[in-house]
Amino acid sequence: MVTEPLPSGDINAAESQSQSKGKSLAFPHVPDKWLSRIANWGVELRGVTPVPMEERTDTRFINVFFVWFTLSTNLLPIITGMVGTFVMGLSLRDASLIILFFNMLCTIPPAYFSTFGSRTGLRQMLHARFTFGYFLVSIIVALNLCTIAGFGVISSVLGGSTLAAVSGGSIDDTAGIVVIGVCGMVVSFGGYKFLHQYERYCWLFALVAIVIATGVGGGKLSLQAPTEPPSAATVLSFGGVIAGFLIPWAGMAADFSVYCTPSVSSVRIFTYTYLGLFLPTVPLMVLGAAIGSATPSIPVWSTGYTLYGVGGVLDAMLSPAGGFGKFVSVLLSFSLLGNLAASMYSISLNFQLLLPWELWRRIPRFVWSIVYTAVLIPVSVVAAKSFFTNLENFLYVIAYWSAGFFSVVCVEHFVFRRGDFSTYISSNSDDDGSGKSTWDNPAKLPTGLSAIGAMALSFGLIIPCMGQEWFTGPLAEKTGDIGFEVALVLAGALYLPLRWAERKVRGV
Repeated sequence: MVTEPLPSGDINAAESQSQSKGKSLAFPHVPDKWLSRIANWGVELRGVTPVPMEERTDTRFINVFFVWFTLSTNLLPIITGMVGTFVMGLSLRDASLIILFFNMLCTIPPAYFSTFGSRTGLRQMLHARFTFGYFLVSIIVALNLCTIAGFGVISSVLGGSTLAAVSGGSIDDTAGIVVIGVCGMVVSFGGYKFLHQYERYCWLFALVAIVIATGVGGGKLSLQAPTEPPSAATVLSFGGVIAGFLIPWAGMAADFSVYCTPSVSSVRIFTYTYLGLFLPTVPLMVLGAAIGSATPSIPVWSTGYTLYGVGGVLDAMLSPAGGFGKFVSVLLSFSLLGNLAASMYSISLNFQLLLPWELWRRIPRFVWSIVYTAVLIPVSVVAAKSFFTNLENFLYVIAYWSAGFFSVVCVEHFVFRRGDFSTYISSNSDDDGSGKSTWDNPAKLPTGLSAIGAMALSFGLIIPCMGQEWFTGPLAEKTGDIGFEVALVLAGALYLPLRWAERKVRGV
């Protein structure tokens, strides 16, 4: 198929031209005209393969800020803040201070990894191959899939319960979850360019809805339930919940900056990502903490929670506004689409790396969005039955592995690669004529044994420091859950000697 040159700034056109050949080779029975029609509908054809230098032409860097701002401007931070007061019994003041200081620290990992996208053209999990190897990275991809998919479940449950509450029971949680899940899937089809445009504007509707809900129900937020002074264990445990909310975004951070021109300053991308997460997350978590503390003291809110969960509380807050309040509740439920669609986009890319087979990688990205949606709906229906218990346990557990992942990758980057982005080769061929690029050549990548070994060994100390409903380690009984702090330090420390030994033996 002959193609004409395309303008360097046309991302979708460049993708259509460069990807259609690959897709035709992978699926020779699929006519090129079908692929072109799909591309014209706005569906991104490029999968997880590196974005070459000539296609990294996006100069609208502010969109990186809006992606993360929209991803965080919804109900997710609100219900995370509610865990501190409603579940753990912290006062609003104590919960707010913990939220502020842990956000300042835990926003750094995703903000820093976001800078890798424009520098390397590699998606986050593809970049992980340079630490975890060609084959063993599948373990990390599986963990990352469970993490991002878990956030999708939370978004679907929240959106579905809010829609059910608004309807007064005429539709149940299941129907609401289906609506939210399918809408998120449709938005994710568009890919990088469409997501950047969608996320640039949809935060506004979410923010207006949250402000209205706060204004209508805010007069009752002063009815805070009495609390006891917090123990150090409770403070650290709630800090672990916040870490579990923020650090895992590092597993998908580079996915939303891979088309940015490499000339952009890393400081600029870091700042946009950091502020995009920090600015909405802190006030919304504090708002959630205030709602969680007031809910037991306000009968109508407590009743709403009993009937519809968190969605019932939000609907009760807006009930004085009548029909307009119902409309705002619907906006709140759909505010989660920005987060869900971005998560689905990264999930579809992760699926392509789950198994190290070239044909598997060439299955179109949008197919995996459909597969995930089919799994998302029934899992969300089950998770909705014990929402806060599932949420708390989920946020704790993912903080452990994601902190270790960040630590190990940083040691590889700063110690063994000297912070040099040029060591991550993403060209389409190597100079040895092998026909494979470094990212796709097991012989030129680490085995991953040192990275997986470091993370596995670190759990020898993480487990005693875990404080879960289903298990509390002996150290956690005295200190609270400090698993993510241990993982952050210990995994990187163990990786140093293991990786040094691997390089001595193997030379890579």
